[in-house]
Amino acid sequence: MARLQSFDDVFYNAQRQGRVSFYMQHAGEEAAIVGSAAALEPSDVIFSQYREAGALFWRGFTVQQAADQCASNEDDLGKGRQMPVHYGSAEHNFQTISSPLATQIPQAAGAAYALKLTPNNKSVVLCYFGEGAASEGDFHAGMNFAATTQSPCIFFCRNNGYAISTPTKDQYRGDGIISRAAGYGMCAIRVDGNDIFAVHRATQEARKIALTENKPVFIEVMSYRRGHHSTSDDSTRYRSVNEINEWIDLCPVRRLRRYMEDREWWNNDLETALREEERREVMKALESAEKKNYPPPSELFTDVYDVLPPHLEKQQKELQEHMAKYPDHLPHLDIKF
Repeated sequence: MARLQSFDDVFYNAQRQGRVSFYMQHAGEEAAIVGSAAALEPSDVIFSQYREAGALFWRGFTVQQAADQCASNEDDLGKGRQMPVHYGSAEHNFQTISSPLATQIPQAAGAAYALKLTPNNKSVVLCYFGEGAASEGDFHAGMNFAATTQSPCIFFCRNNGYAISTPTKDQYRGDGIISRAAGYGMCAIRVDGNDIFAVHRATQEARKIALTENKPVFIEVMSYRRGHHSTSDDSTRYRSVNEINEWIDLCPVRRLRRYMEDREWWNNDLETALREEERREVMKALESAEKKNYPPPSELFTDVYDVLPPHLEKQQKELQEHMAKYPDHLPHLDIKF
């Protein structure tokens, strides 16, 4: 969680300095992300929204890999095709993030069904999304598909108070999102998203039920998004600074630190050393990512079709001719295909 906070701080400010184009912070939701990820097995498949980098860090995704993705450089696993913070890693069983809300929910249901059909399956799917995504039609399709196919999928809803600028009071009239699970005949539990132990335990139990009974489970974690929705957002236009400040002391990382200090497992010296080390590593990763080349433009046309169809061949030719015509405007790109 300290690594996630350091990465947030450095890359949020890097975006403000024009060093990366976009960023989304995780402030207030660190325990929900890391606590749930820690309860999974490495073989479990994660479908994410866009505020779950902590799950990737937990699985071994490096700070340098995350920095390369945000910089869209030649070492970005997505080859520069995605917006920053839209991570993906086959090695870590983390499906690539998509910007449109809730598309991952029916995809997760389908992946869980595929696991169910796999002989001697020992894995589940966990699908992260926010309460705002639960207003999308894909939420209902995915939930119903998983329920009727009895597939080992954990639906993990981060209810953080806001769908961008829309507060929960304007999103629904029911009892949060958990009340919808009963309509699909789905086991469900609501937990304090700022309590990392509660989140971990709930996810552990959900995984056990999903795997041993072959059925989906719904988890709603109640938390608060302290940061702006993204670097394109100014949350003070729709909520007060006082409201934000009230949640600072409820930070899940501070809460865990107090718990550890009360038991003499942690102290100020260890905290300072950890924070300095994490910030140093993130700064090093950012500086390294900035020095790397961009992926070649030819990668725009790879990894989808085995044989490039005519319409993409035409677009590729047009792009190549355009780049050859204006080389002075594109000095940082290799025009060779």
